[in-house]
Amino acid sequence: MNLLEGQNVSKHFGGITALSNVSFHVDEGEIVGLIGPNGAGKTTLFNVICCVYPLDNGTIKFKGSKITGLKPHQICRRGIARTFQITKSFANMSVRENIMIGSLFGKDDQRSLKIARDKATRLMEFTGLIGKADIPASSLIAADARRLELARSLAAKPEILLLDEVMAGLNSTEVAEAMRLIQRLRDEMGITIFMVEHIMKSVMGISDRIIVLESGQQIAEGTPKEVSENPVVIEAYLGEARKT
Repeated sequence: MNLLEGQNVSKHFGGITALSNVSFHVDEGEIVGLIGPNGAGKTTLFNVICCVYPLDNGTIKFKGSKITGLKPHQICRRGIARTFQITKSFANMSVRENIMIGSLFGKDDQRSLKIARDKATRLMEFTGLIGKADIPASSLIAADARRLELARSLAAKPEILLLDEVMAGLNSTEVAEAMRLIQRLRDEMGITIFMVEHIMKSVMGISDRIIVLESGQQIAEGTPKEVSENPVVIEAYLGEARKT
């Protein structure tokens, strides 16, 4: 079943075309990777899905219903949550309080502080933050800040989670831990994953399917093996990565 789908999605910023007639789908239970060079339109696609930016053309549907034109908080309450390239925690609030916010304003619209607190505890245990529950978010190292961003998104009880470079700034050990955590999100919590990632080893290692963008256009789609062997992708992105 297509959980999330877009048809002919286009977005322009003045004379710059960020997305041009991009069509995509993410099926329920999948881990789908979204890759491409810097400036390819990956984060812009996430932003139009979440209605941060209005579409110039095209349609996006979630569970068969059109979501184009909704507000970001309405998108979240439908069951779509996301993380950001740059972590956006409430710096002076504790780790626990940050996660509780996701519960209070997420899909269930749960107004009980006790229930939100209990959910935050469970998510801190799941993400490995339980020992840092009461410290300010501003005190976290990069890896823990990424975990907090993830835990707060999970507190909104999403059916699909959009991960925007959740492994950025992590060392090899932390990347491996993040990969295992993402797989657990799908396998244990039943959350569908749509992820932007520049670390090729990780995105190829855990994705069921890969979508490739370049200059706002979709240039390839397929299994990790198919994409990694695609000459167009190698020239546009993977080949560039191998030169560095």
